[in-house]
Amino acid sequence: MTAEPFNAYTFGLEEEFFLVSRKTRRAPSRVPKGFLKLCRQRFGAYVDHELLQSQIEICSPVFDHVATAHMEMQRLRRGVAEVADAAGLRLVAAGTHPLSAWHHQSHTDKSRYARIIDDFQMVGRRNLLCGLHVHVAPPANVDRVALMNRLMPWLPLFLALSTSSPFWNRRCTGLLSYRQSAYDEWPRAGIPDFFADEAEYQTFCELLKRVDAIKDASFLWWAIRPAQHYPTLELRIADACTHLDDALALAALFRCLVRAHVRRPELGMARTALTRRIIDENRWRAKRFGLDARFIDEHTGEAIECARVLDAAIQLVSEDAHQFGCEESLRHLGTILARGSSAHEQLALYRHLRDTGSNNADALRAVVDWLAETSVPASVA
Repeated sequence: MTAEPFNAYTFGLEEEFFLVSRKTRRAPSRVPKGFLKLCRQRFGAYVDHELLQSQIEICSPVFDHVATAHMEMQRLRRGVAEVADAAGLRLVAAGTHPLSAWHHQSHTDKSRYARIIDDFQMVGRRNLLCGLHVHVAPPANVDRVALMNRLMPWLPLFLALSTSSPFWNRRCTGLLSYRQSAYDEWPRAGIPDFFADEAEYQTFCELLKRVDAIKDASFLWWAIRPAQHYPTLELRIADACTHLDDALALAALFRCLVRAHVRRPELGMARTALTRRIIDENRWRAKRFGLDARFIDEHTGEAIECARVLDAAIQLVSEDAHQFGCEESLRHLGTILARGSSAHEQLALYRHLRDTGSNNADALRAVVDWLAETSVPASVA
């Protein structure tokens, strides 16, 4: 294998969070005007708006190593939480907010968000949802769309490992990722089509721009996409991860899978007219059952446990994990499997409290408290 460019496979994370009232545990309809300014004074462009005022995003620098990513993302989560605390708010990482209702929210005063709300109306206003996005930069000579096509069968696994949205509008939905179901209302969301290459993808984007359906390719909200402003492939299917270590483990796995598919061009090439629909069926199973999902293997015709799919992924990328020195992060994926995702943990706490006499509102408030405590790791020494 030829030597890799020194800047190949760098990665970054975008983490979306809810801001919640320390008193009510609900997402406020508006946050103090100076909140983002204070965050920017401390952290610069690493902190940004999101569609709703009660959301905020941490955008990481570019990383070469997962240990550096852990230190920096821990610092950013803790720092933004400190600014929030001074405003009577807490930071919560979850795909949906257990207590808050979308119709009480206000969108951020920004032209991009105003256009989204005007275009999509209630669909846009209901976007009380938070996700994790992972960027990985393949070598410059690799067609990102062709690579994206080959990676798409792994998308349901990332959703199952990240599920953190079992509640919606103060109710238990029966799904582990209601966020993904809510996103199915959006145009240009879900599993993308198999475009031949970046040129064909760009042709599609230019057509939509020409007819004023989109402003640019960033209005394509698929579960995976070539990033608009960076030379990266962007994983978007994951719910926001309550545990920072979960987010970093998913980032490490995605990075390893990208490298494995570059060094082994035969991976993911087999495809039929059924493939995209099977990926979407598996996405549904991840939404509904999370880590308990059984995924359809198109090649064997069997439904196999999530744990077996994860084992196959880890075995596939063993060489890549060694190259990146991220074996420990991949071992943490087994911890998620044994412990449960955030959705499993939220539901276990909620059901325990309901079974021991708490009413629905009190049980949900306790879930929000757990989310806030778990979302913000201990201060960096």
